[in-house]
Amino acid sequence: MKVGGDRAQQKDSAWTATAVVVMGVTGCGKSAVGTALAKALNVRYIEGDKLHPPENVARMARSEPLTDALREGWLQAVGEQVHAAIEGGEGAVAACSALKRIYRDKLRASEPGVAFIYLAISPETARKRVARRRGHFMPASLVDSQFEALELPGADENALSISAEKPIAEIVQAARAFLASRQSQPTQ
Repeated sequence: MKVGGDRAQQKDSAWTATAVVVMGVTGCGKSAVGTALAKALNVRYIEGDKLHPPENVARMARSEPLTDALREGWLQAVGEQVHAAIEGGEGAVAACSALKRIYRDKLRASEPGVAFIYLAISPETARKRVARRRGHFMPASLVDSQFEALELPGADENALSISAEKPIAEIVQAARAFLASRQSQPTQ
């Protein structure tokens, strides 16, 4: 996995495309951190919210949480986009809530080497952030359901947990260090 560098270096045979999912509950900053991390790594950014089918968006806009079954196709779409970017030699950072282990397992099924950056946030801060957003389909009324569904990444999940309240630049720096440390570990 290459962390940083320019596109010309991607042709180097030692380069392996980076696959990262920035995850967490609504309002934790997945999109902002994901965009910044993708730019820092010089890889493709994938906005998971844009891959939701219209039915899911309408349901969430009505303050109805998604079920595991409703998330199935969406997670498949996110995984396929990440895999396509890896196959194309681009690398990818995707913003995707990936709240449950079974969701992360589905993403790993599409791209086994994916790393997760979990943005930890308190329910109070998430509610405040979501209430301030304009033009987003996800209402603050769904914050609690996201925390109810959340399963923290396990030690075996190739995941970095970091406070979502840190400055974006600090989160990106920590993510890059985490990814670099994973690159230097022997594969099993």
